[in-house]
Amino acid sequence: MNSLRIALIASMRFPIADPFAGGLEAHTWALARALTRRGHRVHLFAAAGSDPALGARELPVRRVVLSAAARSDTSMPGTAWMEEHHAYLGLMLELARDGEDRFDVVHNNSLHYLPVAMASALRVPVITTLHTPPTPGLESAIQTDDECPVTFTAVSRFTASSWRPTVRAARVVRNGVDTDFWTPGPGGGDLVWSGRMVPEKAPRLAILAARAAGVPLLLAGPIADRRYFQETVEPLLGEGATYVGHLTRRQLAALLGTAAAVLVTPEWDEPYGLVVAEALACGTPVCGFDRGALAEILEPAHGLLAPPGDVQALATLIPRVMSLDHRDARRRAVGFCSLDRMADAYTSLYEEVTR
Repeated sequence: MNSLRIALIASMRFPIADPFAGGLEAHTWALARALTRRGHRVHLFAAAGSDPALGARELPVRRVVLSAAARSDTSMPGTAWMEEHHAYLGLMLELARDGEDRFDVVHNNSLHYLPVAMASALRVPVITTLHTPPTPGLESAIQTDDECPVTFTAVSRFTASSWRPTVRAARVVRNGVDTDFWTPGPGGGDLVWSGRMVPEKAPRLAILAARAAGVPLLLAGPIADRRYFQETVEPLLGEGATYVGHLTRRQLAALLGTAAAVLVTPEWDEPYGLVVAEALACGTPVCGFDRGALAEILEPAHGLLAPPGDVQALATLIPRVMSLDHRDARRRAVGFCSLDRMADAYTSLYEEVTR
């Protein structure tokens, strides 16, 4: 296998650093490390504050100086939008100028539209991973050219299917977790919920289901939507529900390994569900709502799914999931959603497009 020079473009909304703001950041960090371990030269373009061990280069944020007339125009977007737009614009112009001399392939792992819209200006192949349901920015970027030159992957069959009206063929490469790091623990009697504290992840439903089942619940994750947390989650804490904070990956692995089961309660169609893979790798079965890609990962031996939003049905499943064999959960992670499988799939794709 030849060593490849890979430009890996990350989201600039949050640093690629532990503790991670979400699954996208955790995935990008793990992918960069896995490719580097395989001997590839990975150049990560990411937000300020990203892990220095990755050798990340900060996306080139230019403070745009606008006139008073421009700032007062009704079309004036927010400052964050302007900075993000100019960061990706600057990067893509730089890659168009000298990318061919520096890289063999560009892997766009961000959610921004410009790496797709400007891909035809580059003289190296561009791969974009679809991490979310369709967005207007990306859909319009794909249609910039009659034949979009980008090779697309999707993190699940469900996500690939949701993009099919615009992306006819996206190769499925599921997000993987390092099964040498996420390892089985002793188990325990508590339930765990992990994720961003936002409405679409619905931690409140996990609290209600755990309470109905009479099992203590520990919740972990960043408070990405403070108003939602304060108004919807915080009032439900107590009576067996405890928020333990925004944990590092090591702390989270330890927590998952001491759980009887993990609850996953999306109120949106989950494109993948990295927490499911992390839980399985820690030997912990999963109980959740049947939305999005969760049914692709889980089988009855290591996880059960209730109808979307049905808290009582979820509560009824909890005792059954707590009795599942933790060894089956671990076997599923190693065989289906390991970091090695993901890194091998991306490496094969890089070699294919560079040929």
